[in-house]
Amino acid sequence: MKAEISGLETNQTWTIVDLPLGKTLIRCKWVFKVKYKSTGEVERSVVALAATSGWYIFQIDAHNVFLQGDLLEEVYMHIPDSFSIQGELQQQQQQKVCKLHKSLYGLKQAPRQWNLKLISALTDMGFVQSHYDYSLFTHKVGCDLVVVLVYVDDLLVTGTSLALIQQVRKDLQARFKMKDLGELKFFLGIEFLRSKEGILMNQRKYALELVSEMGLAGSRTAVTPLEFNHKLSSVELDKFLHTNETLVDKELEDRSSYQRLIGRPLYLTMTRPDIAFVVQVLSQYMHAHKDSHMDAAMRVVRYIKGIAGLGLFMLADGSTELSAFCDSDWGACVETRKSVTGYMVKFGQALVSWKSKKQSTVSRSSAEAEFRSMASTVAEITWLIGLFKELD
Repeated sequence: MKAEISGLETNQTWTIVDLPLGKTLIRCKWVFKVKYKSTGEVERSVVALAATSGWYIFQIDAHNVFLQGDLLEEVYMHIPDSFSIQGELQQQQQQKVCKLHKSLYGLKQAPRQWNLKLISALTDMGFVQSHYDYSLFTHKVGCDLVVVLVYVDDLLVTGTSLALIQQVRKDLQARFKMKDLGELKFFLGIEFLRSKEGILMNQRKYALELVSEMGLAGSRTAVTPLEFNHKLSSVELDKFLHTNETLVDKELEDRSSYQRLIGRPLYLTMTRPDIAFVVQVLSQYMHAHKDSHMDAAMRVVRYIKGIAGLGLFMLADGSTELSAFCDSDWGACVETRKSVTGYMVKFGQALVSWKSKKQSTVSRSSAEAEFRSMASTVAEITWLIGLFKELD
């Protein structure tokens, strides 16, 4: 608590004043939480480019990012409970309030103000914000290029020149309170292992935590994430056994457990395209799921247990060719008869983008479903071409 208050005072977050007439006072409270890992999505295209080109990748972590944004509105807050801001104010805490000059956690303006301040700082340093990904910034000096990827308070810095990268790291540390974490090893729950052959991205730790949380550490593994030709539905389906006995597929009352179970593999699809299809199917039944859906979800976890360390390998082969593959499953949904689009895009030999998604409309023929799948793939390719053009 002392360290937090000290940081707030150093940052000049507030001043102690009397509450003006007609102003609304907001409350505050202490929140203590064990922080494990951040969440988010890594831009695989830039990582693949760095692997192919042999660029260095460094990671920077910004401290108290939401406290560094400047407030434009006039906001007054209670002095934090059970803690003295300044010794001489111990007798006056009930009469005084905090007038905020900087953002605080919990304020709706906080994320926006930090983003604006960071963008302003990077722009002053000569960076240009990408038109294809607003979290990507590029800075060109002659023939050299440096790239910064922003994920709230985590930054990745890479580029063609090590000296230019080091200068950017120093400039950022001079403007903000940041911790330089060195070369990229572990980012947003994803482990990065680098060798001369390329970069391996995996979420092994996250996968093992999922298996343990579901209580399946001692269970048998599944060979595939979903049974072959197995169709899931929210409609009442009966399962007929060889004894002609009927088992009703009941709807589960506890929705939260299923929703939590599907949310974990959903984040795992960042490096696991092999479960993208089944997770897409299971996520359609978050509002009303049955025993069959829970069984299928648990099978996915047992499948993950068998190959927890599987991930993406960004090969350092120097190839910069984009190649794409697409397909569709005509009328795959047994309820709506909508088709499923599937595609994958590779940069050289590195898989950088993929999708498995139900199409928005019903296709009258398999040819129409294929064309819709191709249209989605072309849109993704167009976006990637624009992104790589910005990266020269």
